Amino acid sequence: MRTVRTRHLLVALAVLALVLPVTSFTDAQSKGTIKIATQSPLSGGQAALGEGIKLGAQLAVEKFKGNLEKMGYKVDLVPFDDQAKPDVGVANAKNIIADKEIMAVIGHLNSGVAIPSSEVYKEVGVVMISPANTNPVVTDRGYPNVNRVCGRDDVQGVVGAEFAHGTLKVKSVYIIHDKTQYGQSIAEFFKADSEKKGVKVLGFEGTEEKSNFDPIITPIKAKNPDVIYFGGIYDQAAPFFKQAREKGVKSKFLGPDGMDSSDLTKIAGKAVVGMHYTSAAGPASALPKAKAFVDDFKKKFGKNPEPYAAEAYDAAHIALLAIEQAAKGGKLSREDVSAAVRKVKLSGITGDIGFDAKGDRQKAAYFVLLVTSDDPQKWGDNKIVKQLTIAAPEGKKS
Repeated sequence: MRTVRTRHLLVALAVLALVLPVTSFTDAQSKGTIKIATQSPLSGGQAALGEGIKLGAQLAVEKFKGNLEKMGYKVDLVPFDDQAKPDVGVANAKNIIADKEIMAVIGHLNSGVAIPSSEVYKEVGVVMISPANTNPVVTDRGYPNVNRVCGRDDVQGVVGAEFAHGTLKVKSVYIIHDKTQYGQSIAEFFKADSEKKGVKVLGFEGTEEKSNFDPIITPIKAKNPDVIYFGGIYDQAAPFFKQAREKGVKSKFLGPDGMDSSDLTKIAGKAVVGMHYTSAAGPASALPKAKAFVDDFKKKFGKNPEPYAAEAYDAAHIALLAIEQAAKGGKLSREDVSAAVRKVKLSGITGDIGFDAKGDRQKAAYFVLLVTSDDPQKWGDNKIVKQLTIAAPEGKKS
């Protein structure tokens, strides 16, 4: 009888010996997985910038996830390809909100994708921190979970118009846009401020054409404007500029931050050397704290960071800091993370970041740059002609 009891006791002790360490390890070490999503075009004509956003966020997650890991969480980055298409972004957004482990979204590249996608994020309060969306509507809706670390088009369009009028001394302009929420909106801001300054607008035209621009170029050439402004993205603008030069158009070229990619020179070559563009993302040479980021990026990915990769890095860093703060309260919720993001103050690689009540960066940098080479590898060496720091406009809700 004693032998049977002893045997039972030994078995029970053996079971406890096996179970207790596992249980205590689980409680102390594994609180589950936290995911940070990115949404940007990873395929198609705008993949260069979209990939940069993903990789910038990836670098930040790898560098700054340590504190959350010490708290017992596993931290993963989950990239989504929105293909620069609103319907794809919305479909991805529905998958994102369905995955309760996703606590933040870093994205998008295109405002026309970000705006409808953020309507989905709002349903569950998952926070979006945009590295690149410049359309005013993104934050002017006043959603508590929508933020951006870049500037706004109602400022950037004015910066472009002031440069065209004040520095280039242009008297006339012809404006093309791509009919997207981003491209048409910034073209309208540029147009309004140009007209206010007395610049004659010889044409304002939207097009979705991607390859044969003859029907647009012929009337532009006849009107011979001092400058042609293209409100849109490099994958459409580059063939337009290339064909315009081939057709003998002599006008200066100007555009917004949609031009800001090494693919502009990869496609258009010498046609765009000497053109100016505005940007809400400075090249690494303009960011004193970005040198280590650029070195790390090149070492890990074997290439230079595209514009908005640094902004994505800072956005992901903010997300991690906010998640850490929210996790200290015990139960981690998306609403708590969203509220914590608004309180983060970061001395980031793109400068000091804090958000206003709308989710705008309180002060954002704007640049005017000159394309200096047709070598895509030298895109980061483009000359900064002007650099401004401007506070976000106070909110008209739209």
